Amino acid sequence: MLRLNVGDLFAQTSSAARPVLRFRDAKGVAFGEGASKIKLTPPHFDHLELLLGHFAPGGSTGVDPYTHGDSEEVLLVIEGAVEVTVDGETHALSSFDSVHYRSSRPHRVAESTGTAEARVLWAMSPPTY
Repeated sequence: MLRLNVGDLFAQTSSAARPVLRFRDAKGVAFGEGASKIKLTPPHFDHLELLLGHFAPGGSTGVDPYTHGDSEEVLLVIEGAVEVTVDGETHALSSFDSVHYRSSRPHRVAESTGTAEARVLWAMSPPTY
């Protein structure tokens, strides 16, 4: 068993003097079931964090809802359809729909068609990963 925080998986060396981050250089991490995240903001950002999420057909953040920190969090669906469950209430979202919640509230995301991929963008303030 690895003893890492999820944020440890996104650790990168970055310089404030280099304001452009190239997507081709981004490193992602698999998590949940058929899901991955790529951090789109540099590690030195104190007030905002963006993550790009990819869900394979039927993929999810995991079987159980999870929490992390106590940030304001917005999930925006870029492509596909997902179900987002927050505190036991499930919301069906499709492209360009969004939902907001505190990251301290139990939440789960799952691709909802079972036949197509989904992409989402998470924005958090302050950063929790």
